[in-house]
Amino acid sequence: MSDWLVRIFVRDADNTSDPAVRTRYGQFAGMVCIVCNVLLCVGKAMVGVAVGSISIVADAVNNLSDASSNIVSMLGFKLASKPADNHHPFGHGRFEYLAGLTVSVLEAAIGINLIISSIGKIANPEPTTFGPAVVVVLIASMVVKLWMMAFNNEIGRRISSDTLRATAIDSRNDVITTGAVLMSAVISSFTGFDLDGWAGAVVGAFILWSGLALIRDSIGPLLGMTPDSQMVEHIKEKILGYPGVLGTHDLMVHDYGPGRQFASAHVEMAGEANVFESHDLIDNIEQDFRREGLVMTLHLDPIVTNDPAIHDMRNWINLHVKDIDPRLSIHDLRTVPGPTHTNVIFDCVRPHDLEMKDDELCERIQRVVSTKYPQAICKVTIDSSYLASSE
Repeated sequence: MSDWLVRIFVRDADNTSDPAVRTRYGQFAGMVCIVCNVLLCVGKAMVGVAVGSISIVADAVNNLSDASSNIVSMLGFKLASKPADNHHPFGHGRFEYLAGLTVSVLEAAIGINLIISSIGKIANPEPTTFGPAVVVVLIASMVVKLWMMAFNNEIGRRISSDTLRATAIDSRNDVITTGAVLMSAVISSFTGFDLDGWAGAVVGAFILWSGLALIRDSIGPLLGMTPDSQMVEHIKEKILGYPGVLGTHDLMVHDYGPGRQFASAHVEMAGEANVFESHDLIDNIEQDFRREGLVMTLHLDPIVTNDPAIHDMRNWINLHVKDIDPRLSIHDLRTVPGPTHTNVIFDCVRPHDLEMKDDELCERIQRVVSTKYPQAICKVTIDSSYLASSE
């Protein structure tokens, strides 16, 4: 059914790399969810008020908040589609992340409000009526929300949208909370013990917990989280696949919104090669990434390849710094020989959680290198890894 609706309402649906098509997907998904949530809210509110059930009314309010969240999501997709300008040269794609954060905050706020209302019902219980209308509206709600979960998951997968994936999770949570309300109504009708307030509190607590989890997930892209490991591996393997490339390091990936990634890296090539040919290869690699939709900037690092002694030194140091920490690595090694000592100059990449200061790490590296090369004076530049694990 989702595919059928997309074919009707989303023009040029297969061209998901086009920002305009992505916006149409997001707005279409938002409209579908708004209609479903408003209908569910009205149906539950009417039944909840009629039978005096705060848990059903709470569930109706949750659907109303979902509709509000869908409006925010639609607005986020619309603003994110604005092109780059003089003040925002990387575009406005992060509006989608801001929309996701706003939706998460709204959900958490609704959860807090429902908990407070339910505590009042627990302290001052009022009789509730259980009947066929309660069962019908709650089961229908669960069926609709299950479909909405599948629908948003499918659309979110097509356009790689965390906002729609969050909406799908919210729909799944609604199925669970509505099921809890239905169960409490059934138990109350057979036992005579009023669980309505308790069920409302459980619903509110679950909504609050989900909202806080979504807030955490929404903040990550805005603060600048580590890139996806599969993306990192793809970039590395692609760069290393070109003839003449000897290594790559210092990879950074910047996310300015879905489909708006920028990256930079250093590429090691033979220092003895023709510099114009090496530069031409770097240009070709950058253009190949651009055709994939990734704006890549590469820096050429020439390394000595015709001196076996330097080659062996580089490999030995790179291997033995791992005795300090297995995640350490070095690059850009070169030497400056002198009459009494040799300056060995290189960069060392450290993980952020390494429990030693840069000066201490440099001293440890010097002691390690001195065991093999006693005349070496290490000039180490400490780099931080911008990936999930050290390169």
